[in-house]
Amino acid sequence: MKASQFFISTLKEAPADAEVVSHQLMTRAGMIKKLGAGVYSYMPMGLRVIRKVEAIVHEEMNRAGAIEMTMPVIQPAELWQETGRFEKMGSELLRIKDRHGRDFVVQPTSEEVITDVMRQDIKSYKQLPKNLYQIQTKFHDERRPRFGLMRGREFTMKDAYSFDRDQASAKASYQTMAQAYRRIFDRFGLTYRAVAADSGAIGGDLSEEFQVIAATGEDAIVYCPTSDYAANMEKAEALAPQGTRKAASQTLTKTATPGKATCADVAELLGIPLQTTVKSLVLATDQTNEAGEVIKTQIWLLLLRGDHDMNEVKVSKVPGLDAGSRFATLPEIEDHFGCKPGYLGPLNLKKPVKLVVDREVSALADWVCGANETDFHTTGVNWGRDLPEPELVADLRNVVAGDPPPPTARACWPLNAALKSAMSFTSAPNTARP
Repeated sequence: MKASQFFISTLKEAPADAEVVSHQLMTRAGMIKKLGAGVYSYMPMGLRVIRKVEAIVHEEMNRAGAIEMTMPVIQPAELWQETGRFEKMGSELLRIKDRHGRDFVVQPTSEEVITDVMRQDIKSYKQLPKNLYQIQTKFHDERRPRFGLMRGREFTMKDAYSFDRDQASAKASYQTMAQAYRRIFDRFGLTYRAVAADSGAIGGDLSEEFQVIAATGEDAIVYCPTSDYAANMEKAEALAPQGTRKAASQTLTKTATPGKATCADVAELLGIPLQTTVKSLVLATDQTNEAGEVIKTQIWLLLLRGDHDMNEVKVSKVPGLDAGSRFATLPEIEDHFGCKPGYLGPLNLKKPVKLVVDREVSALADWVCGANETDFHTTGVNWGRDLPEPELVADLRNVVAGDPPPPTARACWPLNAALKSAMSFTSAPNTARP
């Protein structure tokens, strides 16, 4: 085609809302054009790139024995209600009604549809295994679309689904697809790591994300530089400290800390390491009746080291919190602790709470926490002397640089600092988002 016949729509300057380099360059080069928040048109130059990417994906999927099909963008709500994901997917699932008032969804993924297709046609295990894939438009009703195509609402996704006769066969299919993904990313020339990840709303007990190492993105990963171990921050395990806990050497003391409501401020005021302070996080779980009315509320106190951050995914898997939890309200906190947040701790409670202790905190001696009185903290706290030994100890935190790797990668050095990932791709049998 002659250049005079082709359509190229370039810009001298990137639009103001183009935050990252990829978004700026694609917009200026005339590859994409914004239609609405998180929704873009692929212009002729951009579409050519997409088609080349798709060609590589097609070749490797076919090479892996997957069979291409396509499934509807608009799907009946009944299938999603059958699996329980119509409500579980939350606000990111775009729900619509047709002229007859029937419920439909704009697909974010297609597990329900492909399962319905296969349950109609698969009559015997002898017909298995089967692996089907599609490259199709998807939609996530993102709260805050950003980064151009990277966190858009409408996007093109390759999703593949394997059906197998037993668990061993399913694992074999998984590995076949994982190797196909590696070949795809190698052909793209990308720098990536296969990362252990949480399965999320899709479910399952084995999940990997292929994370492209980049300066821009929303996922943080940790990895070992001398082995192939890598994990998403939500999945990476923080191992229990080695060795025995030190003996108590300080007396329990109520110490004035006027205006110092954070662990960092308390550590600075007292001239102690931040690692010896303990932060208190208060959650609540509600028990409801058939009418959805709350009939009982349990308050939970989570203790983490002052320099660590809570990992919400890990917390959601703690027995008792795995059915769903929320942060406690201010009246609930004051009712159980007798003061406002900033000075909370496990001692001198007004009402009992359920205590969950992070592994690092369970190994601390002579630590500092809130005294449940405004402008006061308690120093020299010790397990077994001032508090009973914790009954519920769990991994509640994000890993940090220098943490030891899990036993599967024990021969390697401590974990590197978290990196940002610009894109993530999930290995079969879950979905991929190129």
